[in-house]
Amino acid sequence: MSNVANHRRAPRSLLRNGAVRAMAGRLSWGLGDQAVSSLTNFAVGLYVARSLGTFAFGIFSLAWVTYGVVLNVSRGLATDPLMVRFSAVAQDRWRSGVASASGTAIGVGCVTGVISLVAGLAAGGPLGSAFVALAVVLPGLLLQDAWRFAFFAKGEGKKAFVNDCVWGVALLPALFVAAQVHTVVAFVLAWGLSGAVAALFGWFQTGILPHPREALGWFRQQRDLSVRYLVENVSNSGASQLRAYGLGAIAGITAVGAVRGAEQLLGPFLALLMGLSLVTVAEGARVLQRAPHRLKHFCVILGGGQAGAALCWGLGLLFLIPDSAGRWVMGSVWDSSSPLILPVTLAVVGASFATGAAAGLRALGAAPRSLRSQLIASLFYVTFGITGAFLGGAAGSAWGVATATLTGSVVWWWQLRLGLREYVPPALDDAGANETTIVFAPIKETINETTVVFAPIQEPIKE
Repeated sequence: MSNVANHRRAPRSLLRNGAVRAMAGRLSWGLGDQAVSSLTNFAVGLYVARSLGTFAFGIFSLAWVTYGVVLNVSRGLATDPLMVRFSAVAQDRWRSGVASASGTAIGVGCVTGVISLVAGLAAGGPLGSAFVALAVVLPGLLLQDAWRFAFFAKGEGKKAFVNDCVWGVALLPALFVAAQVHTVVAFVLAWGLSGAVAALFGWFQTGILPHPREALGWFRQQRDLSVRYLVENVSNSGASQLRAYGLGAIAGITAVGAVRGAEQLLGPFLALLMGLSLVTVAEGARVLQRAPHRLKHFCVILGGGQAGAALCWGLGLLFLIPDSAGRWVMGSVWDSSSPLILPVTLAVVGASFATGAAAGLRALGAAPRSLRSQLIASLFYVTFGITGAFLGGAAGSAWGVATATLTGSVVWWWQLRLGLREYVPPALDDAGANETTIVFAPIKETINETTVVFAPIQEPIKE
């Protein structure tokens, strides 16, 4: 009898082990892709800081932060819904979703590019010129990001890795030319146009033509998720932008360059956080499909692992890097940025731990709870960051942000706990039990007497 039981358990064990190995493979490509993205952004930031000095690096940082806001607008409207509803679906459905989502990303780039152009012309001077250059490169940058989301939604992280490698290769000659020109505009164009090269390569990889004309239709179809994700994403990156602008107004653009320089030293982890949803939301959705009770463990390991790695990196910078090496890498920016390494490290630790809970809420489709968490965390970020700037300039702002992210992570995990309690497990179709067909029951939440249906995956998946 025990032999029979063991025989019955064996296929399940093999299936579980196979699922774990498949997840490990997808996560490996995700980590590889993020490593390339992190190293690319890290190298660009250091190169610009070393070449231009603290003031010009502050201008470049303001353009960079603004790009982060636009990127999150694109993700909320276009690619976050793609990840939730078009992961692990049939090929035709995936291609249709990618065509609409990538077209929406281009549309967002064009609209925000016009806004950046007008703002740059109105501002004038070196800052205005940087925003004019940003307007030129936004559509290509957003399209490249959309391809990455598309690859991870399909479980083909290898293609995203190759695409980011193409960007890195194209960036090398572009940065060399920018260094000869020696202006902020040249570096913005070098960074953005090399990203456009990767965007064109992504079109070759997928063979899918983006459909910008379907942007409105895509928004109508996905608005139950996209509106909330848009507000959530913009509140996140918008808080960073408001803090940067506020710090510049209170303590000067040099202070912005100093804070950004310290953040640049934590660049690999900041870049990882920006692109984290490329891997974790899709993997969280797969964990939810196969073993809903394991989602919490997945999120704890994810957030805790990142937080521990960020802490080790920051402490290594603090205690192991001599000033002479720092000045060699960052030039004059090092002297103003190195005192801020500790608070910036703590801020990244808090944000890293929170991403585990954020991935879980996205996988659950609990958009109201993730939105609530992000709004509270963003309020903390802006309030504490700007208050700190009033009290202590760049250092005060850095410590204020560290307090905000550590406090905000508590909010994220509390909301995940509530979301897991409310989750309705998927119903199994008895007729198709032999095919291990999984049917997703919609998660319904009533808001102001209006029922919003979250059905992340609408088609059955057969193992």
